[in-house]
Amino acid sequence: MTQTTNGGAGLRTPRVAIIGAGMSGIGMACKLRMAGIETFHIYEKWDDLGGTWHANTYPGLSCDVPSRNYQYTFAPNPDWSQIFSPGPEIWAYLNRVADDFDLKGRVSLRTEVAEARWEDGEWKLRTKAGDEAVYDFVITAAGGLVQTKTPDLAGLADFEGARFHSAEWDHSVPLEGRRIAVVGTGSTGMQITRALAPVASKFELFQRTPQWIMPLANRRYTVVGKTLLRRFPALNRPLARAWQIVTEGTFGIAVIRPGWQRTLLSAMCRLHVHRVRDPELRKRFTPTDKPMCKRLVMGTGFYGLFSRPHVHLVDSPIERVEAKGIRTTDGVLHELDVIVMATGFDAHLFVRPMELVGTDGVKLSQTWELEPYGYRSVALPGFPNVFMLIGPHSPFGNQSLFLISETQADFAMRCIELWRTGEVDAMSPTREATDRFNAEMKEVLPDTIWASGCKSWYIGADGTPSVWPYEASHHREILQAPEPADWDMKPGPTRSAARETAGV
Repeated sequence: MTQTTNGGAGLRTPRVAIIGAGMSGIGMACKLRMAGIETFHIYEKWDDLGGTWHANTYPGLSCDVPSRNYQYTFAPNPDWSQIFSPGPEIWAYLNRVADDFDLKGRVSLRTEVAEARWEDGEWKLRTKAGDEAVYDFVITAAGGLVQTKTPDLAGLADFEGARFHSAEWDHSVPLEGRRIAVVGTGSTGMQITRALAPVASKFELFQRTPQWIMPLANRRYTVVGKTLLRRFPALNRPLARAWQIVTEGTFGIAVIRPGWQRTLLSAMCRLHVHRVRDPELRKRFTPTDKPMCKRLVMGTGFYGLFSRPHVHLVDSPIERVEAKGIRTTDGVLHELDVIVMATGFDAHLFVRPMELVGTDGVKLSQTWELEPYGYRSVALPGFPNVFMLIGPHSPFGNQSLFLISETQADFAMRCIELWRTGEVDAMSPTREATDRFNAEMKEVLPDTIWASGCKSWYIGADGTPSVWPYEASHHREILQAPEPADWDMKPGPTRSAARETAGV
């Protein structure tokens, strides 16, 4: 039965479940609260808020999106310390926003949702602990980089030292003066290398494939600048907008089509690798694919570390792990005290392993059996009143995740408003509209840099990149409001009464 408690001015009050208390979940809850909707609850499987910025605590952690472009538009932070914020600072910012909007009393921590089932016009939600609740809307905000990936290395369990994934850091393990290996050369691997290579007695970076590095220096903001932004808060918005324009107008364009942006950024990466003075070592650090085909690594100060006698690049494949260390296929045993797996995440799970069961018993696990997909990155046919934040084909390859999730949350709020006013009771995109959207994307994907011939976590099971192939602004344009022709809508009481009055 649909809840009809009056939310003020004749509005119905929706019951909303938010799955995840990270950046997207917190932002969605703030939007609900700003709209005067108090009947929501957040489910979080970890023991605190913050999502990836709570789970990841490794040394050297920082964001590779400029701080001014990595925040909520409704909660600008004048106190960012650097252009690219350190992880603990972002986690503190998210917690501060949650406190400002009084969200923490609406969160169930250490609570993983097992299933949400659509029955009798409602979502019946069940946690793994067996608790049940009923909602009108389900918002998935589980994040894209959650489930860790560790390569299946023979003998890994036999290692006598400390070993852990970068997202499951063991802070009880001493690091100074130890023999440390990092396996993986993405952004995380580079950041950990910069933090630990200077303190290790021996440091080895195990590289399967080299990565292009964009040399963006991380400068500190001045006390004067932060004071001005605190004293004159109106300055925060144009400053954030300026960073957004720069980011989306350069990197955001370079990845989706040829032009001066791609030429410039590619040249910067190619020039930067020449900071490696040793020609042989430079060759080993130089990728064969094009810059930006994989997710770019950002930063400076990495290559210079390998001129130190105790810091080594290991690009011979790993044969197995032994009690004393890692043996490579050239027969060398690399004796170690600590092994860090900076090997990333399964970026194609999204809300899974949670199960959604929609109309006619359709299951999300079956719908996404081959590859995750959706309608305009926010919804799925057959799953009424479900909206995804940072869902499949979101523009995470060329836009700030904060802006993406806000765009999607605003779209969800417009749909919830249709429910509140009684225009609709249930809505989901049509199969035809969803198929059309995905077909249109596939037509333009070959022009993107991601389709230029490399293996990356952007590539889906069908061999094509599962990313947003348009400008970031296009995402905002198509999510301004739902297009009625693209949606299956069950009329609400207001529309039904109007149709009866008209004799329909």
